[in-house]
Amino acid sequence: MDLTREEESIFNGEQGEGAQKAMELVVALGKIYEAQDLIDITSAHLSGASYKTIGDGGLKYLDDMVKSGAKVSVPSTLNPVGMDRERWKEMHITPQFAEKQLKIIDLYGKMGIKTTCSCTPYMGDNVPSFGDHVAWAESSALSFVNSYIGARTNREGGPGALAAAILGKTANYGLHLDENRKPTVVIDADIDGSVFSYSMLGQAVGMAIGGGVPYFRGIKPVVEDAKTLSAAMAAAGSVALYHVEGVTPEAGNFDVSDLDVIHIGKKELQEAYDKLNTTDDVQLIALGCPHLSVKEIHDIAMFLKGKKKRNKDVEVWFCTSSIIRDQCPEDVRILEEFGPVLADTCMVVAPIEGIFQRTGTNSAKAGNYLPTLCSQKAMCRDITKLMDVIL
Repeated sequence: MDLTREEESIFNGEQGEGAQKAMELVVALGKIYEAQDLIDITSAHLSGASYKTIGDGGLKYLDDMVKSGAKVSVPSTLNPVGMDRERWKEMHITPQFAEKQLKIIDLYGKMGIKTTCSCTPYMGDNVPSFGDHVAWAESSALSFVNSYIGARTNREGGPGALAAAILGKTANYGLHLDENRKPTVVIDADIDGSVFSYSMLGQAVGMAIGGGVPYFRGIKPVVEDAKTLSAAMAAAGSVALYHVEGVTPEAGNFDVSDLDVIHIGKKELQEAYDKLNTTDDVQLIALGCPHLSVKEIHDIAMFLKGKKKRNKDVEVWFCTSSIIRDQCPEDVRILEEFGPVLADTCMVVAPIEGIFQRTGTNSAKAGNYLPTLCSQKAMCRDITKLMDVIL
């Protein structure tokens, strides 16, 4: 790889141990992917924030990085953690887990990372601009900013994103390059336009193509739709970038007339639905994967307003970021009559296994991860149909 004189000095340890460790990792990744050089980034978003997912080994790694003097050099945010920092007892979290989770958050904070802890940082205090190069590690968020905003990031891992945040640089390969952002397949979509239909569309496309860069026709997603679509395709497949005709900023740059076309309609959506639904009886209903937006919280509140929770045997969690929760106190008050509005956490990275065995969600992303990461049978339905369970 071609490194500048300054980058070589970092690699050689002349600017501190923390920066050296970061440079070694970024260069190693660059060599694997045959990057020619490094590129400056404007922000980073880090995964690996829940004690459930990184364990004691991850905790020690973060402690070592802090002791080596590592500090981020660009605005950097953090993915959801394993619990609400103030309401963890309501989530059945043990004091031992809580202590280590708080330590992880503290260590990230000591490196200069904003500890707002959300999978939708683009709805808060980390909003890239079109054309920005960034290093993001949350699969749904990086797909959203690649696609809906037109920033540029690869599907970074947690340590790689942290290293890039420290350096303010990442390896210049993959989706940072124009030639790798071209569509590879056209998707003709026939859906009803609900948020849940976008989740099933993403699941169906992920099942159909695995990876690649789909180009959508027939849909007009707004922010909530796009974040849901991004999350589903990233979980059901490995899609990190997509284009939507007439919507996303780069869609007009491409001629797709010679690409294969896949139709996604009722049959494919039903197959996606069937794959995600493995139970008709739940103990927990968890919404907010990715985190609920202000609009989604308002819509759910208006649906629930004036109703009563009749099924006391089923818990309900509403997951969002602390930034979003603080923006809609009246809607939050309505939701709290049915279950806690939890900040900076979600059902996937919380240690729900052993507490629950059957969980309901409106998210294809959660529907994929609940069985594998949380040992759950899943019910995946539209929010109104999920609420029928408790009303």
